Amino acid sequence: MTIDKTFDPAAIEARWYPHWETNGRFRPERPDADPFTIVIPPPNVTGSLHIGHALDVTLQDILVRHARLKGKDALWVVGTDHAGIATQMVVERNLASEGLTRADMGREAFVDRIWDWKAESGGAITSQLRRIGVSCDWANERFTMDEGFSRAVTRVFVDLHEQGLLYRDKRLVNWDPHFKTAISDLEVEQREVNGHFWHLRYPLEDGSGFVSVATTRPETMLADMAVAVNPQDARYQALIGRKLRLPITGRLIPIIADDHADPELGSGAVKITPGHDFNDFEVGKRAGIKAADMLNMLDAAAAICQTADGLIPADLIGMDRVSARAAIVRMLDQAGALERIEDRAIQQPFGDRSGVVIEPWLTEQWYVDAATLAAPALEAVRSGAIRVVPETWKKTYYHWLENIQPWCVSRQLWWGHQIPAWYDAAGNVYVAEDEAAAQVQAGGGVALTRDADVLDTWFSSALWPFGTLGWPEDTAKLRRHYPLDVLISGFDILFFWDARMVMQGLHFMNEVPFKTLYLHGLVRDANGAKMSKSKGNTVDPIGLIDRYGADALRFTLAAMESQGRDIKLDEKRVEGYRNFATKLWNAARFAQANGIGASTTIDPPAADLAVNRWIIAETVRTVQALDLALADLRYDEAANTIYHFVWASFCDWYLELIKPVLQGEGAEGGEETRAVAGWVLDQILIVLHPFMPFVTEELWHATGDRSHDLILARWPMVDARALDPAAAEEIEWLIKLVSEIRTARAELNVPPGARLPAFVRDCGAATLARLERNAPVLARLARIDGVSADAPPPGCSAQLVVGEATYILPLEGVIDLAAERARLLKGAETAEKERDALAKRLGSPGFVEKAKPEAIEKARADHDERSADAARLRAALARLG
Repeated sequence: MTIDKTFDPAAIEARWYPHWETNGRFRPERPDADPFTIVIPPPNVTGSLHIGHALDVTLQDILVRHARLKGKDALWVVGTDHAGIATQMVVERNLASEGLTRADMGREAFVDRIWDWKAESGGAITSQLRRIGVSCDWANERFTMDEGFSRAVTRVFVDLHEQGLLYRDKRLVNWDPHFKTAISDLEVEQREVNGHFWHLRYPLEDGSGFVSVATTRPETMLADMAVAVNPQDARYQALIGRKLRLPITGRLIPIIADDHADPELGSGAVKITPGHDFNDFEVGKRAGIKAADMLNMLDAAAAICQTADGLIPADLIGMDRVSARAAIVRMLDQAGALERIEDRAIQQPFGDRSGVVIEPWLTEQWYVDAATLAAPALEAVRSGAIRVVPETWKKTYYHWLENIQPWCVSRQLWWGHQIPAWYDAAGNVYVAEDEAAAQVQAGGGVALTRDADVLDTWFSSALWPFGTLGWPEDTAKLRRHYPLDVLISGFDILFFWDARMVMQGLHFMNEVPFKTLYLHGLVRDANGAKMSKSKGNTVDPIGLIDRYGADALRFTLAAMESQGRDIKLDEKRVEGYRNFATKLWNAARFAQANGIGASTTIDPPAADLAVNRWIIAETVRTVQALDLALADLRYDEAANTIYHFVWASFCDWYLELIKPVLQGEGAEGGEETRAVAGWVLDQILIVLHPFMPFVTEELWHATGDRSHDLILARWPMVDARALDPAAAEEIEWLIKLVSEIRTARAELNVPPGARLPAFVRDCGAATLARLERNAPVLARLARIDGVSADAPPPGCSAQLVVGEATYILPLEGVIDLAAERARLLKGAETAEKERDALAKRLGSPGFVEKAKPEAIEKARADHDERSADAARLRAALARLG
């Protein structure tokens, strides 16, 4: 087929993705091949593709397409997460528009309604994943609440309980008063708000004095159980053990010694509310206060409730926390217990979905003994059983797991894996895989009520590497594809998902879930700011795909993915890589127009011409570099390697250098050159395919009759014997000579159409022979009208040195020499002046210490640019001999 003049990414993408998926190209049958396995971090079924997703799946797709081209049995497990609270919120919002609540419907009907919603609207994210070109195993798509996966979740819960690693306990949780459920740390957003420090006076029991404390939440004083001071604080040593009488409630509380109190902060005394503050909970435990005895002053909706000791005034009961705060502050002021109010910017926790302030709340929940499961997970990384890339994240991993707390896995929702626990009338609990098994435990014929809570979605997703492969059944797929070769993840879920997969995988499979963990950074805006809807700087990946094509976006993300760094995404980069795809497209059109077609051989063709031997060697070097970069997960190096080879070596130089041969300008070797060019273009399409799958597949078929799709081609097998130092030396010399002549012409304003004679001196016989062999190329590319070893004519000329020889380009009558000297001198002096001013600015401590990082970075870039300009212009002046 004839390649269209215009590169149209949208039409190509619409043609090839359905072809790949419907024809099983993402999962070819390769039972005898080495397995390669990755899993997609399951996106929320409610979600839409954001730029972080796009980065995540692009990096994964590059690896899986590369493995498939290497001939491996590549499996990319795909699926979505049921996303308990997010999905329930969406459906409850829909119900509200109908004037209904979930309570009106009842649990069973409400859950059915969510399943209906999933069937109708839950596929948006998977459609968007297809737009970016992911080559997942869609034929076996999973869902964290499908029947098989749910069976795995239930089995894990029951087994952990039987092993004493899962239990009910009363502890503090992040409580969302809007949704009336516990939420994970990841669902809590810390925001800076304008708040206050209320400084309160708590009198000693005997009235002999008082202790001052400060709080950002004065209403919690209703449940205070102690005041802590540092044991080394001399101001309070005589008071330790004495009691204070709380204002309003009259409760007597002890003064206790604890290192949590910092003598350097405020008064050095800290009010302790174990039932409503995570730090205070730990202080309370150290002081011997049992969780069952800790006072709670808030109900599930964060309204004031009576404490166990019944000391809260009746007129406060039932007040919402905001109104209660104002009332309590007034009461404290009236009692003379309010010392002062200090304005202060404070950090406050908000629910990421509800938008309300989160309360630390003391409640009975189900917990996993995370510390026991964490020990093998720590050893797996320390021993090297799991390779972490980049290694800098190991320190964070160790810190989290060494300080891990019990994991709250229950949620007060209706959508999710309902906890497999049943209670009898006496409150005894029976954990079993189904109610029949629970009845057996209870003795049979007992009225049982199932626990209404569901499991944290992180509990189920922690089983993703083995639950998706058939566990708890001993399936062939599980034996073949566990553990994964690599897991690619954002660093922000290192603890919430990655570490928990390691814990559960080791515990239930006795083997690490993945051999390598690759953690990528955030995608930020072009200025390095974190993207957020409130800032208006978010980037829609689908919009970028619509404008520039999926290949351009994929290549941008790969080229900018540098280990240990965030990505500053500038749309101009995406546009630039769309231009890269267009350049490849035009190169293929040129090849087709000049009789260059698909290669008939996998191995490099035989070649005599230096230019062909050179490009074959460059292809081999490129493949070698790509193999090394991908093995080290150096995406930026891999992308830049193929980019420079295609753009510079192949398009800018090789195709230009072979034009005289292809167009029959007195040179032999046309058949050889067409064979080599076709082979190199094939190798380009293959090695570029993992990065730019659409345009490469289109050109693969457009450039010849193929027996198979590119997605199933064979990755090049490099042979170092193809490296050719002699050819490399000659072609690199030729490229340098042409480049130097072009630079001199441009800098000296030589008219583009002017053909200049060239003279050479200090030239050896070998170089003279090269000049003779490459005369047609020099005439075409450098617009040189012959090269002579005779003496040059008198007058002004440009001189340049390449190798051992000096080349002279006479300029008399070609340019206005005086005007050019003046122009170059003025430009050089201006550049030097600006360079020096920037250097002075960068050398000023005041600028470096006070300026924004982006301003410093821009100043450095400007300094480097002006330095280069000055050097270039001075060099051009020196050429005017």
